[in-house]
Amino acid sequence: MLEFALSGLRSGLRGRSFQAVFVLGVLLIGVAYLSGFFSPRQPQTVALDVGFSGMRFSLILLNLFWVQELVAREIDRKIILFSLAYPVSRASFLAGRFAAVLILSMLAAMVLGLLLLLAVTMGGGGYSQEFAPALGVPFWATVAGFVLDAAVVAAFSLCIAALSTVSALPLALGAAFAVAGKALGATLSYLSRGADGDQEMLARYNPIVELIRWVLPDLSRLDWREWSMYQLAPGAEIVFWSATMAVAYIVLLLVGASLLLARREFS
Repeated sequence: MLEFALSGLRSGLRGRSFQAVFVLGVLLIGVAYLSGFFSPRQPQTVALDVGFSGMRFSLILLNLFWVQELVAREIDRKIILFSLAYPVSRASFLAGRFAAVLILSMLAAMVLGLLLLLAVTMGGGGYSQEFAPALGVPFWATVAGFVLDAAVVAAFSLCIAALSTVSALPLALGAAFAVAGKALGATLSYLSRGADGDQEMLARYNPIVELIRWVLPDLSRLDWREWSMYQLAPGAEIVFWSATMAVAYIVLLLVGASLLLARREFS
């Protein structure tokens, strides 16, 4: 497992997709810095909000491309046969590759987080707003939530890669999974408020969404940016159960990916 993780780290850092998406993340942080100048009253809060959105988007893209390069492409090109020639299980291969993706994601989040801190501190032309954002523990807790969010998406993409015979499918379905998981919380909230009085919509879609919520994780629960932006700390119980939900999905998806890959035949 360790060898697979180390080789995955080397390949992930050398990959062109990593470099391209990381540059995109840096550019988004630059956009966050510039956005602070459009708000004369809360420049740091606006810059932080835009930066968090850019960071989350970049981390999910990075995780999807890493799974694509380290697992899906190796399976598609039959390179995985060289790895499986060693006396190790296929589950060890997947666990090592996922560990590499997770470590790379944490490194990327740390660098992007430091750049965002710099952008927020310098944003707004030195204007000191009345309610300054919390850039300590709340900031890094939000970044950790984004890393966990991206890890769930990566685990799902890994599960698809273990099953699919089309190399691009893990990337496409992983992106769809990320969008659906993020939108689930807002959809549930909208329907619980009565769908603006649209009873026909409520009757048609509420049973479907209630069913989906038992299968699809609500990734919006891992977005704790209001803690850093407005110092509105989420309850410890909310953070605990949100993190537990994410870890449980990751474990289930990795177990599923291991079972699928163990039964797969390579010709």
